[in-house]
Amino acid sequence: MAGGSGWGKVGVPSTALFTDRYELTMLQAALRAGTADRASVFEVYTRRLPEGRRYGVIAGTGRVLDAVENFRFDRDVLDFLADRHIVDEATLSWLADYRFRGDIWGYPEGEVYFPGSPVLRVEGTFAEAVLLETVVLSILNHDSAVAAAASRMSVAAGDRPLMEMGARRTHELSAVAAARAAYVGGFATTSDLAAGFRYDIPTVGTSAHAFTLLHDNERDAFTAQVESLGSGTTLLVDTYDVAEAVRTAVEVAGPGLGAVRIDSGDLLLLAHRVRQQLDELGARDTKIVVTSDLDEYAIASLAAAPVDAYGVGTQLVTGSGHPTCSMVYKLVARAESDAPGAPLRAVAKKAMGGKTSIGGRKWAARRLDAEGVAEAEVVGSGPVPAELQDRQLLVELVRGGEIVGREPLDAARDRHIAARGRLPLSATQLSRGEPVLPTEYQ
Repeated sequence: MAGGSGWGKVGVPSTALFTDRYELTMLQAALRAGTADRASVFEVYTRRLPEGRRYGVIAGTGRVLDAVENFRFDRDVLDFLADRHIVDEATLSWLADYRFRGDIWGYPEGEVYFPGSPVLRVEGTFAEAVLLETVVLSILNHDSAVAAAASRMSVAAGDRPLMEMGARRTHELSAVAAARAAYVGGFATTSDLAAGFRYDIPTVGTSAHAFTLLHDNERDAFTAQVESLGSGTTLLVDTYDVAEAVRTAVEVAGPGLGAVRIDSGDLLLLAHRVRQQLDELGARDTKIVVTSDLDEYAIASLAAAPVDAYGVGTQLVTGSGHPTCSMVYKLVARAESDAPGAPLRAVAKKAMGGKTSIGGRKWAARRLDAEGVAEAEVVGSGPVPAELQDRQLLVELVRGGEIVGREPLDAARDRHIAARGRLPLSATQLSRGEPVLPTEYQ
């Protein structure tokens, strides 16, 4: 069972510089103008899903909470800002005492979303909320992209488990985040030990081709592995000749051999041949694991093959062709004046090229049909209709600067399975299409 955020196990430096310079220069200008303390509402949303995708998946919420909690301008950070003359002394003094003391609401991790869904709402003064823009977006854009790819692969795999093994295909810290997001999206395990350590995700792994090549022959390599790890291990059988390797593997480990892994070649053809050979050798319970540049389409093509598990790397950690969700962080409302308790005024960007935003502090709800299947994503800034009161999607994550929305990672994983299951059946089609739910504005 995977745990919570995991930061308690590792030392975390300040996240304050995971930002763009203009966040600080805006702060400096707002402080000088006397507008920095105006109550403000920022929202995170995407204008569109990646081309052809039917739904998005929220992931990274727990990491956002960690980042907000650790957004502190310590002495080293302040010295850097001073030495580079990035902001003035008054701004440095303000940053030295920075703590986010506002409120954050958002879609709970693992929930699905659609264009226009206000997946995160940050409320506080302009100064304290604007600083969080870049770090929030960097986490949500990355993790949600990986989770969406993982979800599609999970659908394609059905009941067969998926192993995340993409650490060597991305930045070392991105690999940890990707393993976490993949777990939310439906993967069962990871090869990345840092992800296992930080988030309690089950880890897997046995050997690579290098171990076979280290020995004079496959029999010696298999013998060494079985003597070390037991007959329940997984033996890699495609270094030389697959049929010969399978025969040797069963001779060495016996019919109780745990699994064989195929990492190259025509996986569909080889899976059938290996299954037949294993059965003929009496290893009927030995499983077949396939790897080798898999994505959701390759996994779907193996649905009829006698495959027991899949290992996915490159395509998973790069979002299967869509490495970002194009989420944005926009000011949608701000106080009419600097006076305490001043009413909020909706604000919105007007622009060419589809970048117009919709102002107002928003709620979101998912309307269901008579059968309990989702039929629309409803977003509004006025009163919530009575029939949607119990279908609201945003939950409280931060209250007055205190984290209140942390939860075990398994809760997010279970939530995603449930949320995906309430979507129309067409949501699970891998063919290109429009978002499975329309977004209605009220």
